[in-house]
Amino acid sequence: MRIIAKTDIGKVRSTNQDSYAAGEFQNGVSWAVVCDGMGGNAGGNIASSTAVKSISERITSAYRETMTSSSIKNLLVTAITNANFEIFDIAAANEELAGMGTTVVAALVTKKAFYIAHAGDSRAYMISDDGIKQITKDHSVVQELIDRGEITEEQAVDHPRKNLITRALGVDETLKVDFTVEDIKGDETLLICTDGLTNEVDPNEIKRVLAENPYDEVADILVDMANEHGGHDNVTVVAIAK
Repeated sequence: MRIIAKTDIGKVRSTNQDSYAAGEFQNGVSWAVVCDGMGGNAGGNIASSTAVKSISERITSAYRETMTSSSIKNLLVTAITNANFEIFDIAAANEELAGMGTTVVAALVTKKAFYIAHAGDSRAYMISDDGIKQITKDHSVVQELIDRGEITEEQAVDHPRKNLITRALGVDETLKVDFTVEDIKGDETLLICTDGLTNEVDPNEIKRVLAENPYDEVADILVDMANEHGGHDNVTVVAIAK
C-alpha cells in the first residue's frame, strides 16, 4: 500500500484544527484517521488531536490479521466511541472547552476492501478509472435538506447553513457511528479529506488530479487547489492506494 497525506492551515484560519494519522501493518493492511475540530481555536485543536491519538492507538494495538469484517467494524466503531467519551469528559471538566468537538473518518484498508467508520462531514471517496464515489454520507443540516427533497445538490454548494453538522465526537455523551464496507475490485484508491477540500474542489476535479499526476504529488496538488480556490478552511488529504 502507498499512503500520501498533507494538511494545511488554508488562507483564512489562524490555526489548523485538522488532525490526521496513518500507517501500515506488516501484512500490508493500512489505516488512516482524519478529524476536523470545532469549538474555538483551542477546543478544535484539542478535540481533533485527542480523537486522532485515541483512535490511532486503539487501531494499532487491537488490529489482528485474522479479523473478520464484523470484528473490524467493532474495532473502528469502538475506537471512535471511546474517543467520543474522552473528548466529552475533557470538555465537561474544562469550562473554556465546553462545546468542542470534531468530525472523524477512520479507515482500515485490506487487499480486499475499504472499511470506513465516520461521524460528521469529513468524507471518504473511492476513486478508480470508472469514476469517483463518495463512500460516506455527510451528517449535516444541508444533507438532511437534500434527503427531504427541500434543496438540490447544486443548491447545497452555496447554502448558508452548509457548515452546520448534526454529528460530532465530544458534543454528546453518546454518538451514532456509521460504518461502510467497499470491496476492492481493481486499483481503487481511497481518499479521505476534511471539508476544506470538498468545499473548494469538485469531486470530478479530485478524480482528474489522481488520473493526470504522479501519485506521490496528489496530496500536495489537491491542497494547493483548495488554497487557490479560496482556502477558506483548513484542508487535510490522506490517500491510500496499492
